[in-house]
Amino acid sequence: MRQSLTLSMYFGRHYFMAILTVFIVLAVLAFSFDTVELLRRASKVPDAPLGLVLEMSLLKLPSLLSKLFPFAVLFGGMLALSRLTRSQELTVSRAAGVSVWQFLFPGLAIAFLLGVFVVTVYNPLSAAMLTRYEAIEAKALRGRSSMLAVSSGGLWLREADATGQIVIHALRVAQQGVRLHDAILFYFEGNDHFVKRIDAATAFLEEGHWSLQNVVISYPDRPTERYQTLRVATSLTFDRIQESFASPSTISFWELPSFIATLEAAGFSAVRHRLHFYSLLALPVLLCGMFLVAASFSLRLTRRGGIGFMLAGGVGTGFLLYFSVELTQPFGLNGTLPVPLAAWAPTAVFFMLGTSLLFHLEDG
Repeated sequence: MRQSLTLSMYFGRHYFMAILTVFIVLAVLAFSFDTVELLRRASKVPDAPLGLVLEMSLLKLPSLLSKLFPFAVLFGGMLALSRLTRSQELTVSRAAGVSVWQFLFPGLAIAFLLGVFVVTVYNPLSAAMLTRYEAIEAKALRGRSSMLAVSSGGLWLREADATGQIVIHALRVAQQGVRLHDAILFYFEGNDHFVKRIDAATAFLEEGHWSLQNVVISYPDRPTERYQTLRVATSLTFDRIQESFASPSTISFWELPSFIATLEAAGFSAVRHRLHFYSLLALPVLLCGMFLVAASFSLRLTRRGGIGFMLAGGVGTGFLLYFSVELTQPFGLNGTLPVPLAAWAPTAVFFMLGTSLLFHLEDG
């Protein structure tokens, strides 16, 4: 029997409202816990008022929720299907000749479209808000702002202290930012008083200093100086440079490909950003897999008894499979697995497991 459009929309409305309900509950919990954590951190900073903490919590919330969409689909699917089962609506639909795949199709369509919306619309907004949050957090709670920027014109580094700042530019880098080629160091006193400029063919970051080769020092009111080698003190370290990279979550889905290309052209590794990009591409399929797993366990509840046990099994399996996505990422980051495989394999396994469980339940 072919399912009518009216029945499909009816089921779809139930699925959507259940997913939205769970999502709102998760949003409230995430906002509450994150606000408490920020208040704890802000208590150590005298110039961090409550209004700033609440603003930071709101700016960070979309990024936190982007990780909770799979849980919203999982729990929302279970909630909707359990309600429809208790009201005997699924039983009546089956008696009328509607198959499980027909009354699950609206839920799958909603999950897939939700994934597409999150990737194409929600993610750019979340990235922009998280960028703003990290800028405020770095300045208000950590006392220092971002000191690294990568563009098509090369690498820019900034190092500041109480007396002034040093702005470093390099056309190319090697060894993940430890070795700079065609480096220029601009020295400033205060905010904008230029002191000198140092040009070097190469600059190698060692503990506590830059080791420069083929150096030319230019002053605004003194003759130029030349050195074969020169050491320049610095507080920068390899770890601080790596930490200053824009995290993948702060970059819009639409901008990630160009940012990855720029990063690799500058000589840095873009594995983290590639992994994040492929994970975003896999999100619609992951949400569909979550809904299938929710359906496979929810439909078995009333047909075979053991409601509590089956529900716990569904929730436990959902958590286990979702966290497997996080567990495979280190293998992609260290090169053990190809990046696309590390991002897509858990999603594919999740989707196939939900499908196979439903086939076994209905046709096995």
